[in-house]
Amino acid sequence: MEIRVATVDDWERSKDIRLRALAEAPNAFCSSLDRELAFDDQAWRDRLEQARTFLALSGGATVGTAAGTADPHENGGRELVAMWVDPAERRSGVARALIDAVVEWARAQNAPAVALWVAEDNASALRLYEKCGFALTGEREVMRPGVDQVRMRRPLTQAAGVVR
Repeated sequence: MEIRVATVDDWERSKDIRLRALAEAPNAFCSSLDRELAFDDQAWRDRLEQARTFLALSGGATVGTAAGTADPHENGGRELVAMWVDPAERRSGVARALIDAVVEWARAQNAPAVALWVAEDNASALRLYEKCGFALTGEREVMRPGVDQVRMRRPLTQAAGVVR
């Protein structure tokens, strides 16, 4: 398995994995398959320029993705967004490797923390993020009618130094 940064030239690969994610786990995201099927090719290219997108590759196939963006809720912070792993690759280390890639990217930017939003009813994702050092912040917002999303945060720095 390889984790690498997606470039604009990877727009078709990125589009494919995103649409697979929305089809397989429609309740895990704030967007929808119908919405993103309507994007033109340039929108997919633009998306790769607006965030640091990581792709997980296994045997030449794209099996996971995650992206890092500026955190609008914390000055200098970063957010982990659009995380998804193919069901056949879950519990194989792909998700942790993607999370680690986003965390290392944020650390290289001297971000104080990485945060994320996750559907409160997604117990397996909540457990994964907790195992990777994220903790609930107490913040929540409506994700869709009947389901809230909760914010989790992983600090990257402390007075004593970098948290590993």
